[in-house]
Amino acid sequence: MGWARSARILAGKELRDALRNRWFVAYSASLAVLSLGLAFLALAGAGYGQVAGFGRTAASMVNLMMLLVPLMGLTLGAQSLAGERERGSLEFWLAQPVDLLDFYLGKVVGLGLALAAAVGVSFGAAGLALGAAGSYRDPQTFLGLVELTVLLGWANLAIGVAISAAVRRSGTALSLAVAAWLVLGLVGSLGLMGTAIVLRLSPGWLLVAAFINPLESYRVAALYLLSGSTELLGPAGLYAADLLGPYLPLVFHASLALWIPAALVAGYLGLQREVRP
Repeated sequence: MGWARSARILAGKELRDALRNRWFVAYSASLAVLSLGLAFLALAGAGYGQVAGFGRTAASMVNLMMLLVPLMGLTLGAQSLAGERERGSLEFWLAQPVDLLDFYLGKVVGLGLALAAAVGVSFGAAGLALGAAGSYRDPQTFLGLVELTVLLGWANLAIGVAISAAVRRSGTALSLAVAAWLVLGLVGSLGLMGTAIVLRLSPGWLLVAAFINPLESYRVAALYLLSGSTELLGPAGLYAADLLGPYLPLVFHASLALWIPAALVAGYLGLQREVRP
């Protein structure tokens, strides 16, 4: 009971702090406005093709979420522990009768709720635009895309928290978070394509590279959800379909979700080593 109460209090505080964070508010507003804009552009280009409007909006939002949501999660997580440490408030909290695990989970849960709310508002804005135009069909697919995007945000949030636990200054943590975003986003996709051409990597190695990158796992799972096939993913996608069959979406869901506990455990162990007497 004590753990649940202290965790709820800390999570509520962290949620309120995140909603007052200017950078987070700016990110969230940009995400919602861009999502709404993509919906209107897709509907305008579709003309009378309402199905095309839905498909274009969903496909465009996958690319938008791959760009902004990881950056939001990484920077939000990077500011969490390093910011508290730099302001001196980390020592204050740890001097209170609050268990270290309660404090850690409270911060993570609060930040995770804030990030999920930002994603939900963005998809909600696009969904309202599609519904008003009569183009909102197959809500199950749309909700599945929301769930995948929240997982993507939480995975990157966990990575950001692990970075924050490892460094002492928030500026350093933010720099490392942006570097991680560039590596996962640009090097993970564009760099992998170039490396595959130069080294002539087999489809199997391309599949492994996609599996261990949360952004690529999100892209594969989202495109499979929208199209029901992996032809758009090239040789690696076809190889994945042959190898995994109907389990392909489950496997890539799992690879994305596993980043959350793995990174959070790493961050907690780093924080525990710091405060251990």
